[in-house]
Amino acid sequence: MTHAHDETAPVDWAERASERLALAGYRRGGARHNLIRLLAAQRCALSAAELQEALAHEQRSVSRASVYRILEELERAELVARIEVGQGIVRFEPIRHGAGHHHHLVCDHCGRLIPFSDEGLERELERVSERVPLVVAEHDVILRGECAACSEHA
Repeated sequence: MTHAHDETAPVDWAERASERLALAGYRRGGARHNLIRLLAAQRCALSAAELQEALAHEQRSVSRASVYRILEELERAELVARIEVGQGIVRFEPIRHGAGHHHHLVCDHCGRLIPFSDEGLERELERVSERVPLVVAEHDVILRGECAACSEHA
């Protein structure tokens, strides 16, 4: 699929995020820097609480309010995606195009989030994007249901 913000060159997400926020007038503070580094290293989405806990384990304690504020800044700058997994849980992950792009399976029972990639799905989304009256800039697919562990206990 053609993306308006397609980044095919191996650009480091953390660097790009820091630069974009600096251009938007945000300071290059320690909490912001640490959260951006942590997000860049993640394979999939984490909640604000999980991000705060991970920073605390790295001896880089950041308040929950700061985590939310920085996530909002990153979301406004179109650098992170907000993924609503249900049960009032929201997770965040860096928006990356090209290699590493994935979608999500969400268990409606336990809230587990599982990343998945599917080339056939990507090809079909490309075909759909050519038929709809919209220039598709990005996409995310979230499939909801019951994970294997929860369905075994049903």
